[in-house]
Amino acid sequence: MTETEFLQHSDALFAHIEDALEAYDFDCVPAGNVLTIEADNGVQIIVNRHTPNQELWIAAKSGGYHFAEKDGVWFSTREQREFFDVLNEALSAASGETVAISPY
Repeated sequence: MTETEFLQHSDALFAHIEDALEAYDFDCVPAGNVLTIEADNGVQIIVNRHTPNQELWIAAKSGGYHFAEKDGVWFSTREQREFFDVLNEALSAASGETVAISPY
């Protein structure tokens, strides 16, 4: 994927996350390459895009995760877990309720 395609895809992914989180108690603040998600209790989850490596990153209390695209799906580079599985787990832990954002 070209850098332009990566940026377009990650912009759309961030918008998808923001739209989906309207159904939950989270504040989303996009700022350039970073989407900061904050639960009512102040716990933050950071979703970041790293353009040089064409990776998506999640930083949460449970740890930091890097994701690379393979056949249209974003998998963590260490555990091979899908991006939305990790994100939903982090959001659920932060909010104390089940959060289920469908893959983009």
